[in-house]
Amino acid sequence: MTAPQKHTSPKQAAANKALLQWVFADLASGNGRPFLDLLAEEVVWHVEGSTAWSRSYRGKAAVKADLLKPLFEVLAGPNPLSVLRMIAEDDCVAVQARGNAVTRAGAPYCNSYCMIFRLQDGRVVEITEYADTALIERVLPYPAGVASVAG
Repeated sequence: MTAPQKHTSPKQAAANKALLQWVFADLASGNGRPFLDLLAEEVVWHVEGSTAWSRSYRGKAAVKADLLKPLFEVLAGPNPLSVLRMIAEDDCVAVQARGNAVTRAGAPYCNSYCMIFRLQDGRVVEITEYADTALIERVLPYPAGVASVAG
């Protein structure tokens, strides 16, 4: 469950948005390092839906090992994300984005995302991700260690 929002000043909301704009500019060019650096050690990433990938990944190590590593083992290269819209309020920034990737099997993986980032002290502590789950089910194989669709 999401922690209650910490009300921040409009200046802080704008600073959080500017930080994510900078990180997503690098993601658009395929550079994920600034994104990883922005994640707090205790980050929780919720992938919504009922796919095999859908669950809460708790901690930066789990995000990297159980979500990002298996995903990038499936993709033929980076998944550059293009931001369509970004809205900041309180300690959250909502990002509407479009991916542009191809799997190693040659299938296009151009998912649409809405991600809600919660920041604390200049670090991302929580991400809630909404995406095209039908595309995920159709194109991405189950991550390692998952035998069936998560409930």
